[in-house]
Amino acid sequence: MMKGNAPVMQSLWRRQWLWALFLVAAAVLVYHRMWQAGFIWDDDSHLTQNPCIVGPLGFKEIWVSSHAYYYPLVLTSFWVLHKFVGLNPLPYHLFNVLMHAGAAVVLWRVLRQLNVRGAWLGAALWTLHPVMVQSVAWITELKNTQSCFFYLLSILFFLKADNADTAPQEGRWRYALSLLFFAVAITSKPATVMLPVVLGLCLWWRRGRLRWRDLALLAPFLFISIAASGWTIWEQKFHSGALGAEFAQTWLQRLAVAGRDIWFYLGKLLWPNPLIFIYPRWKIDIVRLTAFLPLLGATVGLLLLWWKRNGPLRPVFFAAAYFVVSLFPVLGFFNVYFFRYSFVSDHFQYLAGIGPLALAAGGIVTGLRYFEKIMQVRLARWLQPILCGLVLLTLGILTWRQTEGYHDVETLWRTTIARNPECPLAHLNLGVLLKERGQRDDAKAEYLEALKINPDYAEALTTLGVCEAEEKQFEKAISSFEAAIKSNPNYSPAWYNMGNAFRDEGKSNEAIASYQTALQMWSENQEAHNNLAVALSESGKQDEAIAHFREALRLKPTDAGAHNNLGVVLAQQGQLDEAVQQFKEALRLNPAYAQAYINLGRALVRLGRKDEAVQDFKEALRLEPDSGEAKQQLRELGMPVPPF
Repeated sequence: MMKGNAPVMQSLWRRQWLWALFLVAAAVLVYHRMWQAGFIWDDDSHLTQNPCIVGPLGFKEIWVSSHAYYYPLVLTSFWVLHKFVGLNPLPYHLFNVLMHAGAAVVLWRVLRQLNVRGAWLGAALWTLHPVMVQSVAWITELKNTQSCFFYLLSILFFLKADNADTAPQEGRWRYALSLLFFAVAITSKPATVMLPVVLGLCLWWRRGRLRWRDLALLAPFLFISIAASGWTIWEQKFHSGALGAEFAQTWLQRLAVAGRDIWFYLGKLLWPNPLIFIYPRWKIDIVRLTAFLPLLGATVGLLLLWWKRNGPLRPVFFAAAYFVVSLFPVLGFFNVYFFRYSFVSDHFQYLAGIGPLALAAGGIVTGLRYFEKIMQVRLARWLQPILCGLVLLTLGILTWRQTEGYHDVETLWRTTIARNPECPLAHLNLGVLLKERGQRDDAKAEYLEALKINPDYAEALTTLGVCEAEEKQFEKAISSFEAAIKSNPNYSPAWYNMGNAFRDEGKSNEAIASYQTALQMWSENQEAHNNLAVALSESGKQDEAIAHFREALRLKPTDAGAHNNLGVVLAQQGQLDEAVQQFKEALRLNPAYAQAYINLGRALVRLGRKDEAVQDFKEALRLEPDSGEAKQQLRELGMPVPPF
């Protein structure tokens, strides 16, 4: 009976779809904790509070404005998902995991196209390696999983187009699809810009050389890459804010950082412990020549591998070259906003990790086959699946454990602090979360801890100032804002919040100046436009106030407060009909807005529509029974005050 089933089982195990299904199932299994996870850091700016996703800007602005953060296709994916599932985090996590699993399947096919030994094992090692958790468990890093999926598809179709047995017409279609997939990948994340070089490496791996015809085939890819690189560098510098003292490294410092980066990332692939959401930011002392030893070691190693490229070390050179080439955009030669926190991050080597892990798989398979050959016993045949299974099981358990730290934003920051206590960002963001929960003392302690680590931390100084202003400690608050501005004169939130403090203190002119400075740095700060308009109105500059209220509503048409405020100024200007419309819009957006009912009633009285006004005053009183203003308005109209 057993012998009769053996051919059937053997045929089943040879079916490629089954191996692909194993990769997908493995990814879903080790990341199943994410089904109960929420949104974490940076998910707000990219998704939950992005005006292109949740309004009012919409789909068009993803592609024609800076709100896409140069990831337009990822924001498009978010936009589509939001239309169907709203802001339920589960579908976003599921989509990210499935993108990772899909990339693993395509990676397997790419490695087979390159005739890499242990292709499936290489894809499985990459799928289950805990270094990949940051990219898969963090919704914002759909940038990585989605771009990688299309990046690998581009390589796959390029290699298929290059096959000797491919018909010319079919080859052209495959080449066109490869170019299309590259464009899709690079609009998902510009980190894929090194694809032209990777394709060149793949051609060299196949043939041992590059031809002039190959360079012509790579030219369109290179053109897209150069354009995307230039745009990304500009975006990082002038939109993301990769400017200031944190990015003022000399070229010697950058070279030293690059060398250390390479060995850091390789070390995390070999020994993924500890894995930290934000690693400590290195201080590079170039006075000591030892700072350049990592770069020297990497350079000499690559040169030696190149020298021996046609011998047994050929696969090692290919993997090492791919690794360094893929890391190049994040080695510190170009400013990346994240570098203000750390020069390294797990998600930076999502693509690069493919090379060393594929090499490791090839080495494992080769070594085990050699062992089988010299052992010449049947038991050796079981050694490969057993050992490979144990390796994958170990990686899967480590990945499953690592996902726990991404369950929610509080878990993320507490885990980060536990592993990197000197991370000011983690202390600051944990403090913000605690304040939202009403734990003000604990929150201030976290702000102060962040400032103890970095006394010039503009964000922490500003957040502390906001807390002090809310406690009516205006002198302390303004001092904190001024310290933040001294640290970073272009930090718009410090100017904006200082304007709020001046306004609460009754200093309208100072408030106006602060708001105006804030808007010079961030012209689309909707709250700054609204608050500036209020300050201008209080100073008697009604025309200017109206202009800023309208701009605030252009940026956020659903702001009931801005509609009400605009209505008040319009009524003061005698534009009563439009004022009434603004009050009604405010009430449509917020039916429990008592002050808008009072303001609407006053405008209606001036228009001679007293009966309607009475109903509005009564509704305001129903919502706020202690409203003296609503009671006074009813008395002036000779109406009894309802006993709410």
